[in-house]
Amino acid sequence: MQSQTKAVLTPASSFKIYFKLTKPNVWWLLVYTGIGGFFVGSGQALDLRTLALTTLALICGSAGSETISNYIERETDSMMSRTRRRPLPSGAINPPEKALWLGIALTSAGIFTSALINVYALSFMIVGILDYLVVYVLLTKKRTPLNIILGSFSGGAPAMIGYVSSSGTPAITGWLLAALVVLWIPGHVWSLALRYKEDYRRAGIPMLPVVVNETKAIRCIVSTVMLLVAFSLMLPLVEQRLGTVYFGAALVTGALLIYLSFRTAMRPDFKKFWRLFKFTSPHLAILFAAMMVDLLL
Repeated sequence: MQSQTKAVLTPASSFKIYFKLTKPNVWWLLVYTGIGGFFVGSGQALDLRTLALTTLALICGSAGSETISNYIERETDSMMSRTRRRPLPSGAINPPEKALWLGIALTSAGIFTSALINVYALSFMIVGILDYLVVYVLLTKKRTPLNIILGSFSGGAPAMIGYVSSSGTPAITGWLLAALVVLWIPGHVWSLALRYKEDYRRAGIPMLPVVVNETKAIRCIVSTVMLLVAFSLMLPLVEQRLGTVYFGAALVTGALLIYLSFRTAMRPDFKKFWRLFKFTSPHLAILFAAMMVDLLL
């Protein structure tokens, strides 16, 4: 059995396993919002060298943080059907400390690279990593349904890092971009938690849909969706460089997000929970893409 396992672990398959360990399905969107923040901070005059440094810092910092969280939560992941096939609970990486060292190396690279940009990028990188790993994963995830609220700044940090990397200062627009991501996080995570409520209950994670009844949980999701859409539509009032492309994208995708959330509230079922969750990521990606298009035009 061991010889067969070793034969399968070619360099390519090993890379695939360790790449999966970093949760690329999570960090790609964080990095993307950071690139969007960079565009907003710089306008049309893009510094490609700084953009490359910023992208590298965001990839390393985000992927490293997710890798460390995978190490910390390896036992919890083994209890959940959604996560038990991840590299650590499945035994694909052994000993698990290999994942920890990779995570430390990546986050260190992210911190070092952000230090080459400016002190603001460095500061928000460190605070974002600490908020995710310490505040969210270690201190609140298994203790309070406010976990995702208290850990939400880490989700908004990449947008702010991108903004300060190009603008050189944390102006109000940068904070608003971070706030947009922070407002997006509850609906995204809670809709997933509705779909996998029993998983979270089994693992002892008090996500909101686990500790309140389904009706209240859905109402909270609808409320956060409405707040997110309203905020996204008002953003051009402050950042007037965002024009018709952004406003049109925010209006159309926001209307669809509201429709999906209300449809879920009226007739809740697992398929609708999953459909709402799956749309939240494209919604945020489209908003930041529209920002970049508006600024380039």
